[in-house]
Amino acid sequence: MNRPRVQKRALTAKTADKYDLYQRAVQSPAQDIRFLSRVYKTARGRQAQHFREDFCGTALLTATWIKRGAQYTAEAFDIDPTPLAWGRKHNLSPLGGAAARAYLHQQDVREQSNRPPDIRCAQNFSYCVFKQRAELMQYFRAAHQDLATKGIFVLDLHGGPESLKETEESTKITGGFTYVWEQHQYWPVTSETKCYIHFRFRDGSEIRRAFTYDWRLWGLAELKDALLEAGFQAVECYWEGTDQDGDGGNGVFRKTTRGESCDSFIAYLVALK
Repeated sequence: MNRPRVQKRALTAKTADKYDLYQRAVQSPAQDIRFLSRVYKTARGRQAQHFREDFCGTALLTATWIKRGAQYTAEAFDIDPTPLAWGRKHNLSPLGGAAARAYLHQQDVREQSNRPPDIRCAQNFSYCVFKQRAELMQYFRAAHQDLATKGIFVLDLHGGPESLKETEESTKITGGFTYVWEQHQYWPVTSETKCYIHFRFRDGSEIRRAFTYDWRLWGLAELKDALLEAGFQAVECYWEGTDQDGDGGNGVFRKTTRGESCDSFIAYLVALK
């Protein structure tokens, strides 16, 4: 007997959940956790166990970390209660008892962990909310002090001439929607930028300004200098390679001391305590 085919409901602006869309369009948790684990093991010669995710939003990385096994624990920090509540329901609760190994803090990221983390990270350029160098230094010094003795602090960043342009880029995502990244404004004197994420759907509807980012774009070299000034012993750069077409990143990050001149790049800075 043939069972009737269940038809999936098409996504629209009314039926879609912006946090679900963000996770599907922007985040790659399994890939990110593999990278962070590899970098730590390369630097320290052992596996990291306790993880901290700053500006965690829905704590997707935290949930991915603790799913790896019973020895893995995590903490996550964010000041916004709404994505934290969403993450508890959709990312942590489905893990059952394993969720007890993660603690979500509704606190400023400059606050101290319950337990010194082996790895602490700030993904998706989130630390750019600190527009003044004094604020950034306060954050970096707090991160350095908070880490375990052999801990590492990891930031991702983007740069290149395209990061300074007022432009819009659209990407079709599997599942019936389009992710739109809009660099709405940029002010060269202060390096401040205003960016938005929009989501568009096949029926013509749209979630405009689903997420808003009011940032200062920090350069790679000035971030590296600031981390060293904050007390880190060394700062290593991992640069993303280029895909086969030569017009985008391939998701593979390798250590470099120079990088390459290109219109747009993504890189990681790994600061060692």
